Amino acid sequence: MAIVKTKVDAVIVGAGWTGAILAKELTDHGLNVVCLERGPDRDTQPDFAYPRVVDELEGSVHRRYLQALAQETVTIRHGVNDTAVPYRQMGSFKPGTGVGGAGSHWSGAHFRPLPEDFLLRSNMEQRFGKKLLPENMSIQDFPITYDELEPSLDHFEYVCGTSGKAGVINGQVQEGGNPFEGSRKREYPLPPNPNYLGSEWFYKAAKEMGYHAYPIPASNASRAYINPYGCQMGPCNACGFCSDYGCLNYSKASPNANVWPVVRGRKNFEMRTHAQVLKVNLADDKKTATGVTYLDAQGRETEQPADLVLLCAFSLYNVHLMLVSGIGTPYDPVTKTGTIGKNYSYQNLNRVVMYFDETVQANPFIGIGGAGATFDDLNGKQNDPTKSGFVGGGIVWARQPGAGPVRGIPTPPGVPNWGSAWKKSVKEVFRHQFYYEVQGSCMSYDDAYLSLDPTYKDAFGRPLLRMTFDWHDNEIKASQFLVGKAQEMCKVLNPLAMKGDAKKDGQHYDVTQYQSTHTCGGAIMGKDPKTSALNKYLQSWDVSNVFAPGANAFPQNNGYNPTGLVGGLAYWCAKAIREQYLSNPGPLVQA
Repeated sequence: MAIVKTKVDAVIVGAGWTGAILAKELTDHGLNVVCLERGPDRDTQPDFAYPRVVDELEGSVHRRYLQALAQETVTIRHGVNDTAVPYRQMGSFKPGTGVGGAGSHWSGAHFRPLPEDFLLRSNMEQRFGKKLLPENMSIQDFPITYDELEPSLDHFEYVCGTSGKAGVINGQVQEGGNPFEGSRKREYPLPPNPNYLGSEWFYKAAKEMGYHAYPIPASNASRAYINPYGCQMGPCNACGFCSDYGCLNYSKASPNANVWPVVRGRKNFEMRTHAQVLKVNLADDKKTATGVTYLDAQGRETEQPADLVLLCAFSLYNVHLMLVSGIGTPYDPVTKTGTIGKNYSYQNLNRVVMYFDETVQANPFIGIGGAGATFDDLNGKQNDPTKSGFVGGGIVWARQPGAGPVRGIPTPPGVPNWGSAWKKSVKEVFRHQFYYEVQGSCMSYDDAYLSLDPTYKDAFGRPLLRMTFDWHDNEIKASQFLVGKAQEMCKVLNPLAMKGDAKKDGQHYDVTQYQSTHTCGGAIMGKDPKTSALNKYLQSWDVSNVFAPGANAFPQNNGYNPTGLVGGLAYWCAKAIREQYLSNPGPLVQA
């Protein structure tokens, strides 16, 4: 028989960015909140302290900060007629676990979406006609606008101590920033991080090509900073251990450093770790949730009753919980009905590596996770699909998060992958090379979705989440176009050798190679319950006291990293709960 806990106002599943934000906002309002985290408790001390945090073997091979795939994973297939197999080794993406979640091991790149990203389908159809879009492309507008979300995006930047340079303030273009961005109310909380050699040269090459380069907005503190909650950050020392690692220096924004310190000690809050949530419990009518069932740290089945259930897990597992709990109707790719699992998307990522002679000291072991330079001349409405050949957009950026022998050292074309010739090349090129990356949008399609696997189960007896996803012609063309533009730009710098990795025609998604942890969609927000799982406030259309903020809500993915939008949506969701839902529980948008 399950242990039954005392009922609380809200139970939160997951202790990453969205969980931390919702916990802060709702305990501010006086609610009694319990957060259930499947992994261990983690904090800067002792988990991210030197020398542990800079152990490449532990962080990048043994994957200390990532979920245990032997317990819970996904199965993956390319097409609806293929058999899915389990994702058994970290490759393409890296879900986190433990307090902080993926927010503790992210790089720090912190973009806002462009205003046109929120109205993608409408903009495409108005500008180019409905026939431009492939028949199976299922992109949708967000149900909110940039202007509605701007205050939440702004607040998240100040919580994170984001370092950057505004491009447009109150409608006025600012020198040195992104002239294509949406208007913001004020400057970033901190100035940009210093440039490394590759980003210095990026500005030179971009200017020669006619592009408008600007500093990447990065939640890696360029100065000492105290955020609105009183959490302190120290200036980044460019140690090169951001991606895959927690920050030893309180310099990279994370839930651990920037939000949880002010929530943990509150009398109306409790954090329970090693708590594996199995399902959301529903009332007999399936229209309201009564709480959740989870396994506690001793493996005992436990029920946590609650008036509100907030799904704040990694995006894939928010969708999984909705499916195994019977929240909403699973998406069917044949009839194109149902909403849970619909519109899964990813991120289109490629790289161009440049090699120079020994007079060029690039020193790639130095690194700041999110810092560098980029431009938006090929992104958003700047991309004309009738000329480029693809819908969406993307950025080319110069970023140096740090490199080392375990994480891998690129070598020029023609060098073998092992042996004496490889060793000789590594010695010659390591300090004299850097790369520029191409990050493109990923559209959503009728045949790219999430569902429950009919064969495989996790360690807790539940069907695994099944991902059906492959590259489509649109994303392959985007990769080729953007990498081509990056290579044109790189030639300006006269490298001795250059290696690019644009996708080839007909290429399939390769789950073994890391590309980004930017998995999006599956429980998307929208204006119509027939085509979306969540309304504009991230509230389930089907179960009104369940909210699911996160990248799962994106109808498709834009050309940026998702974290800035994820945080903005979490604050937007919390505001709606506080100001609307609590005084009148029920649907906030009428179907």
